[in-house]
Parts: sequence; C-alpha cells; structure tokens
Amino acid sequence: MGIVILLVIACMSLSRKIWESVTNKPETTETTVPDTPKPSLPVTNAEEAQRVYLALGNPSGATNSTFNPDNFLMVNNAYALSYNNSRGTANWVAWRIAEADFGVAGRQNDFRPDPTLPKNFTRVTPADYTGSGFDRGHLCASADRSSSPEANSATFFMTNIVPQTPDLNRNVWNDFETYSRGLVSRGKVDLYVVAGVYGEKGKLKKKVTVPTNCWKVIVAVPQGAGLNAINENTHVTAVDMPNAVLGKTDWRQFRTTVRAIEQKTNLNLLSNLPQNLQDTLENRVDNN
Repeated sequence: MGIVILLVIACMSLSRKIWESVTNKPETTETTVPDTPKPSLPVTNAEEAQRVYLALGNPSGATNSTFNPDNFLMVNNAYALSYNNSRGTANWVAWRIAEADFGVAGRQNDFRPDPTLPKNFTRVTPADYTGSGFDRGHLCASADRSSSPEANSATFFMTNIVPQTPDLNRNVWNDFETYSRGLVSRGKVDLYVVAGVYGEKGKLKKKVTVPTNCWKVIVAVPQGAGLNAINENTHVTAVDMPNAVLGKTDWRQFRTTVRAIEQKTNLNLLSNLPQNLQDTLENRVDNN
C-alpha cells in the first residue's frame, strides 16, 4: 500500500510540473514575415503590379468600387494608388523601385487625364494648374520609371500629380527622390515606396485640393527579394514636408517616423508586416 501511495504522489507532482511549464510559458510574438514570391521586375501587367506594389499592404483599404470615390483603387504597370475624387488627387501612391526600372527612356512630359478614371469622376486636366503658382508635382517620380517610354508616360497621368510649390517640387522633394534612386543604384537594393498628401489650403479651379503636406516612406530590401527579407534592421526612411516656400533646405530636416505620418493621415502603411515588426520600424527615425 505504501508503494502505491508513493506512486500516486509522484504522478501528481509530475502532472503539476507539466501544467506549470505550459501555463507559465511566456507568450511569444510572431516576428517572421510570411514568405512572398519574388517580384518579376519591371512589372508588365496589372495583376503583378497589385501584388508587387501593395506587398506592404493597402494603406487605406482602397477598393475599385465607384461607390467609394474618395478611396478608389487604381493600378497600372507603373504604380498603384488610392484616388480621392473630392480632392482631385491621389491619397497615396505605392510602387517599387529596382535597377530594372532604370533605362534610357526620356521624360515624356505628356501630362494628361487618366484614361482609366471612371467616367462619372471629376477629370483633372493639366490646364487646371495653369497660372496657379503651383507645379504639377509627381508622387511616383518620372525618373523612377525610365525603363520604357510607356512606363515613364504613365507617371504623367493627372491621378499621379499633386499641386506642389516650386520650392518643394524642384528642390527638397526632388532631392529626396534623387537620394532614393541613389540607394537603388549604389546600394544594390530595391525600394518599396509609398507617398501621399494630407491637409488642405485651397483649391485650384474648384477641382484640385492643394495639400498642406507631402510625405513619403521608403523601405529597402536586397535586390529581387520578397517581403520576408524585411526585419528589425531594415532601412526605413520617412519624410513629411510642408507644401511651402522652403528654399534650399536639406530634405533630412523633414525626417520623421512612419507612425507619425499614420497618425496624421489615418493610414496603415506597413500593415502586412507582423505587428511587433511594425512597431519597431514605424517608431524609428532614420538618422543615416
């Protein structure tokens, strides 16, 4: 009988230790980014464009429903965007830059209404900017798409254009665009890019909202890599620039965090990454 009692006590002790080891196990948070197919670049069809350009997520949950005119999803071979019919500009534009996107195609300079815009939407024309004092500023830069005349031409759709002061468009914004392309050329990386606007300080021809700010986020990955190459050490730079007279100000003065841009725009910019990785990357200011 004594042996039986000892066995029962031993079993109870072992069961208690097993239970404690399970219930007291510290919670773990997923840090690994799900594997994604490597992109085929440059992009040559809309299906691939949506997969590549929105790999980090759809920042505003835009849809291609005409019942959603102020958050209308549009995708072409050069970029994806959320169009805001009330503003007459995009809310955001997303694209990826790789060495394959650079070539010898010249600047087409063929500003024109986007032919894929639904017929019942307001059509912004280049003339709506004439005499306003604002430049027709690109969100997806012309020089980011020099692989072919067709790719470059797509950057001149008015859905990719916003009113920018000459100082912003030709100096500070342009300097950051040049810096970004330099990372691709010299650093042997690809960039996920998303850029947009917020705020309002008047309208052009009662059709096009002039933003108070233009912002951009770049996320660097090794050449040809998928989303799963992103980790806690990934190079992320976010800038938030006032649409104002800025002179020759260094673009680095406008560095900020992704999280700060999200708070000002109500967007979710890196939504396809695990939450703990978002928290790390989105709260860090790039000081490189």
